[in-house]
Amino acid sequence: MASINGVHRVKQTSTIPSRLYSIDNTPSLSEFKLICSKTLNIDTYPLAHAVQCNIPIYDLSRFSLSDIDTIKTLQDEWYHILLSSPGVFVLKNLMPCSIITSTNAAFDPTIKSEASSGAHRKGDHFSGGTNTRIWNSFSKHCLSDPSSFQQYYSSPWLSLVSAAWLGPGYRITAQANIIRPGGSAQISHRDYHLGFQTAATCAQFPAATHHATQLLTLQGAIAHSDMPPASGPTRFLPFSQAFAQGYVAYRRADFDAFFRVHHVALPLAAGDAVFFNPGLHHAAGANATADVDRAANLLQVSSALGKPMECVDSLPLVERTWDGLRGEYERDGLSAEVKGFCGGCCGWLSVSYEFR
Repeated sequence: MASINGVHRVKQTSTIPSRLYSIDNTPSLSEFKLICSKTLNIDTYPLAHAVQCNIPIYDLSRFSLSDIDTIKTLQDEWYHILLSSPGVFVLKNLMPCSIITSTNAAFDPTIKSEASSGAHRKGDHFSGGTNTRIWNSFSKHCLSDPSSFQQYYSSPWLSLVSAAWLGPGYRITAQANIIRPGGSAQISHRDYHLGFQTAATCAQFPAATHHATQLLTLQGAIAHSDMPPASGPTRFLPFSQAFAQGYVAYRRADFDAFFRVHHVALPLAAGDAVFFNPGLHHAAGANATADVDRAANLLQVSSALGKPMECVDSLPLVERTWDGLRGEYERDGLSAEVKGFCGGCCGWLSVSYEFR
């Protein structure tokens, strides 16, 4: 027993573990390897039509939106994949090619305008400004072409996959990304929220927050061009989101070296999409083609309980799409498309209102 200024203090050894992951303690690469060594059986997810490289693949053309029981089972499977299994899945035929074409056309004026001003170089973390990235493509799409914007974000499948992971009231932010031939690969990483911090900053957040941050965002990419393997579709390390110290470990050279050897990637066709847990170790690949511009709309869908990555001013978007949305409601009622658009565009928890 020690006495300090007349106050007796009992010296004890606590058995309570630290609430923090210390950057001074080397994360276990062997534990990481063990987690990532699993093999997924297709029977685990009976509604998936294939599993390739440990990634379940769903062909949405095989399902009917009116089959409510099957839709609920699909959402259960997607949730389980993101939380407890490989952490990534592919949805074939998420978006009709006609909508992809009209959306690409809507992006063109923004691409040309930002290229002339040099704004396209801002945030190009691939290869020194040779590529194109439209930050807040969500708002810019709407202001450029409200009709195709409404069609795009009215997708019932986009609404269903977002709600499966995040529940109601989610908010969508998006960035269009075009990687030109010769574009280099990314370094493996985790994503928003903690994935955008330094290792030292991440280490200041309690361990529970490292898990919670994965539950607040759904990461996705909708292919706006065909993505053959040589064009460098996103590389993933299935199951890696289950490694508890991943947010302080992914920057380490030994973890990145393991990723470079063991990552997997699947080709996509225009209109396909891939969705994944933001804690999954991933990285865009190098575009080794001579003539393919690899184009995607990158989505960060945020929980109503989290903070979106970008600020979206919804009022101008509502004003630009109101007439079209009202016409659709008068024609089809409170359809899955109308509800999906209202949820995605404005994050409304309820759509029990009247169009006037």
